[in-house]
Amino acid sequence: MVDLSAQPFNLDEQASTWVRDTIDSLTLEEKIGQLFINLNTSFTPEYLDRVVGEYKVGGIRYMGAGSSTVQEHIRYAQSQAKVPLLVASNPEMGGFGSIDDGTLVATHLSAGSNPDKSIARDMGRVAGRETAALGCNWAFAPIVDIHYNWRNTVISTRSFGNTPDVVIERAKEYFDGLSESNSVAAMKHFPGDGIDERDQHVVTTYNTLGYEEWTDTFGRVYRELIQHGVQSIMIGHIGAPELSKHFRPGMTDAEIMPATLAPELLQDLLRDELGFNGLILTDASMMVGMTQAMPRRDAVPASIAAGCDMFLFFRDPEEDLRYMLDGYRSGVITEQRLQEALERILGLKATLGLHSTPREQLVPGPEALSVIGSPEHHAIAADIADKTVTLVKDTQGNLPLDPATHRRIRLYGVSGQADFTGVDPSGFIDMAKEELEAVGFEVHVFKNALQRAAEGEEHVYFHTVMSEEANEHYSEEYDAAIVFANVAGFAQEASIRIRWSTPMAAEIPWYVTEVPTVFVSLFQPNHLIDVPMVKTMIHAHAPSREAIHASVQKIIGASAFQGTFNDNVWCDTWGTRL
Repeated sequence: MVDLSAQPFNLDEQASTWVRDTIDSLTLEEKIGQLFINLNTSFTPEYLDRVVGEYKVGGIRYMGAGSSTVQEHIRYAQSQAKVPLLVASNPEMGGFGSIDDGTLVATHLSAGSNPDKSIARDMGRVAGRETAALGCNWAFAPIVDIHYNWRNTVISTRSFGNTPDVVIERAKEYFDGLSESNSVAAMKHFPGDGIDERDQHVVTTYNTLGYEEWTDTFGRVYRELIQHGVQSIMIGHIGAPELSKHFRPGMTDAEIMPATLAPELLQDLLRDELGFNGLILTDASMMVGMTQAMPRRDAVPASIAAGCDMFLFFRDPEEDLRYMLDGYRSGVITEQRLQEALERILGLKATLGLHSTPREQLVPGPEALSVIGSPEHHAIAADIADKTVTLVKDTQGNLPLDPATHRRIRLYGVSGQADFTGVDPSGFIDMAKEELEAVGFEVHVFKNALQRAAEGEEHVYFHTVMSEEANEHYSEEYDAAIVFANVAGFAQEASIRIRWSTPMAAEIPWYVTEVPTVFVSLFQPNHLIDVPMVKTMIHAHAPSREAIHASVQKIIGASAFQGTFNDNVWCDTWGTRL
């Protein structure tokens, strides 16, 4: 049996008895249902009746929507569940990402880009407050990956930094802030992202460190956060060949599995060597990092057999439930393994007090939503932006730009596709224009050929735009150029780079030789690989109003740069420092 009295559960005898009595009261189908976390894609009662009543899931996560819609959705789900639900959110940047009207406080990288470690605590505190107001009780955060490889873009802004020390310090702070709202945390993505340059959403990736080096880096991160009390760990679809072979000498390359399917990583390493007693869950099970490893009918039960306690997201509920049940009946999942998983699932629920809280009190009333997107939380975001907007380089001495001497600004916006959340990546340019005009600049927004054609202009091509834009009159028309880049898109491509609108596009910084040019990244920290010619580079971390405002204040010299950066910004490439 699982020791429910030990960390991280710390349950008394009454709570432990509830866990085991509840498990004994469940049918086999209800036990199997507890292993699953559903991604709720509808907000109708009929949909929830099926998810909770028919599938009998142990947990839910929902697609983004407004806070009042989400809160009512969670309230109804809890009212229908036989066993109270774990309700997960993804508050990696504060409330943003969990609901449409949540506060974007900061990215993980931003929280690691100033000596003030309390930034991470504030981010966790806002995340906890805003998600708890909805009725959420489980955060899929903090992210404890180490960004060693600058080409890795899936965690480039989602890691606190490129050393174990900064990750450990800031992850503990985030956890402590989150914990103030009685939310439990799921740190991710074991055994550690940041070595491979690819994204496990679209391909299995690998942490190739040897056992000793892993132990001194990622292993130290996990050991310290486990000792700090983190209650659950999300497993990445990340293989670790050297670790697997350390625990299974003689294992062939073909036998290496992603950690979600690797018992040597989950049981020998995470449970036995690192001493983790809490709940283990898979990352999203539709990621190709998992689905490429083996047929779905085998992978579903194999993940639980390997040591995961919960399975994140159905592909098809009827199929996945059948696969899991078949895996139990065939012996792939043993009776002991199922019992251990259920004890940890219900143990986590008891840790949250779900067993003793009246059902009608599991979700707060509508009045609790006043904290979401509150002035207080936006003030925290503004303070963090002021501390973390970073001047990476200004080798030409272009800053500050004074509206009195550089009044006419040519403003360029560079964006990628909307990422999988569907958020429009281009709204930042309007905010940038407004902030620049507010301090006295005259702003002229550039539109590329594709944008102009989309607005109905005829006979416009990239070379006609270039001839209009790039000529000897440029420096007569504009006093300076400012580029804001919001290039997102992780989870749908193996890597992310700037993709210009057309060949030889007029927005590419050819104009650095004509006028002072400032490049501001609102997302990725690695843009110097694509724009090494810019002499003034600012990293603002996030496409929020607060980050853009802070950037403009620093561009004009009204506020000092306080942010710090690590060597990933130079992209290990000659010429980026010039």
